[in-house]
Amino acid sequence: MLLTAVWVTLKLATITTIILMLLAIPLAWKLANMQSRLRPLLEALVGLPMVLPPTVLGFYILLLCSPNYVPGQLWLSLTGTTLAFSFTGLVVASVLCSMPFVVQPLQRAFEQLDKGLLEAAAMMGAGRLDRFLNVVLPCTRRAMILAACMGFAHTVGEFGVVLMIGGNIPGETQVLSIALFDAVESQQFAEAHQIAAGLMVFAMILLITLYQTRRKASPNRAGPRRR
Repeated sequence: MLLTAVWVTLKLATITTIILMLLAIPLAWKLANMQSRLRPLLEALVGLPMVLPPTVLGFYILLLCSPNYVPGQLWLSLTGTTLAFSFTGLVVASVLCSMPFVVQPLQRAFEQLDKGLLEAAAMMGAGRLDRFLNVVLPCTRRAMILAACMGFAHTVGEFGVVLMIGGNIPGETQVLSIALFDAVESQQFAEAHQIAAGLMVFAMILLITLYQTRRKASPNRAGPRRR
């Protein structure tokens, strides 16, 4: 059962991260270059899952996924199944919940990008898409890696929204965080220690890797050594 929870967790985190990167890159670029008065509102909406209790977010996502509301009705009419308490619903909830952890690092990287490079590329005849693919993306590749890792890690560790939307269905929606809760609730502490230790090791390895990557990317401010 533990291996099944590991597989569901990895599958959920991988699919969620891929979808997040496809959505977050254009969204972050739009926010970074937006001059409208609506920008603070849009930034607040994107960042809302960072401060909103997961149960509140999960409650409203659960309502939208139910057959009583349009998204849930459309999904039911197209597939014959409900979004709530399904793996697909879990993916939808995870994407919404992890969105700010991917968008915000990308937005900061886009804002700090040297606009002179884009202007030089434009003067050489590069179109908007060409400039984005060949200038923006290569110059912000470390931020891309950071954003993807943050989205993946947050999805692995999410509990409240996952429980609200997916429940605890082994082999379908039972991820590691839910399996840990289930093990503690049933007083299977040996299994709980195993899951908790594995998640801690995963978190430490990921954080060490990210901090090491960021340190290597930072310019050397110490200056030349004196002899």
